Amino acid sequence: MKAGLVYDPIYLEHDTGNHVENSQRLVEAMSYLKETGIKDKLTCLAPRPALLEELELAHTPEYISYVKTKAENGGGWLDPDTVMSPKSYEAAIYAAGGLLIATEAVMQGEVNNAFALVRPPGHHAVSGRAMGFCIFNNVAIAAKFALSKFNLNRVLIADFDVHHGNGTQDAFYSDSKVLYFSAHQYPFYPGTGWMDEIGMGEGEGTTANFPMAAGWGDEEYLRAFNEVLIPLTQRFQPQLILVSAGFDAHWADQMAMMRVSIKGFAQMVTILKGLAAELCQGHLVFTLEGGYNLQVVASTVKAIFDLLLGSSEIDDPLGEAEVRKPEGFDKHIEAIKVIHRIR
Repeated sequence: MKAGLVYDPIYLEHDTGNHVENSQRLVEAMSYLKETGIKDKLTCLAPRPALLEELELAHTPEYISYVKTKAENGGGWLDPDTVMSPKSYEAAIYAAGGLLIATEAVMQGEVNNAFALVRPPGHHAVSGRAMGFCIFNNVAIAAKFALSKFNLNRVLIADFDVHHGNGTQDAFYSDSKVLYFSAHQYPFYPGTGWMDEIGMGEGEGTTANFPMAAGWGDEEYLRAFNEVLIPLTQRFQPQLILVSAGFDAHWADQMAMMRVSIKGFAQMVTILKGLAAELCQGHLVFTLEGGYNLQVVASTVKAIFDLLLGSSEIDDPLGEAEVRKPEGFDKHIEAIKVIHRIR
């Protein structure tokens, strides 16, 4: 198996200071890949800047111009959560472009699969504004790029970041060509992503939200994947699977209140890899979203690359959270199955 890695030091130039979303997330991940010898087994893919017309697949020209000008003027806050430095626009267009390079490499057979280790993240960014640490919506741009360039009709975006990807949902809410599945803590930032948000018009039924109660963990996430994501994906028959991979649902991440382990993330990735092999010639591309415990990010990125390279051995140095009996999950998942006509 050939697994692609997209990374460039430009991503460290998005200087957020003491912000929780900072360059150490990538520094630690890349250091761990080198230390464990995994990096030497990967196919390195050099990113390029996304072109203006590619950014405009998901964002308004006015917003793109505003972000560029903001960087040229020294940076500053785009919203209460999202800060820019002078190099942030360049980093952001290379983040979007990095995922485009990963998608091209997979679709053209240069690699079997790929993981774009990019920042700033993207899944909260909407067409005309930044949100939640995100400047441009990398995965939305990549999906629209893939649909056009490779003449695809169906793309799955699976999102297991602990926060709902409101920007990604917005981009495809009326689009039948993209199935967006999100498992996320609810109620939580940004307040969207309840189970009754299923798309509209031509896109009705191609948004599938699995809101999770605080305290749920591996068992609940894996049931959501096995009992909801798998049948929906088999029904949809995607030609490409893009994954918004955030690791802030881990029990050791202080940004949220979920109880997923590294092993749990690995099991979710194994399911996605299996779906890609079954349905779309293995076409599977990951992009980094959230995750703020540095050891969790580094260890989970390494575990995912192990899986992408064909290993079934998972190293989880932090172990699992203390087991707690979930409350109300059975009724919850049955309600979601009814909404999406899953028997």
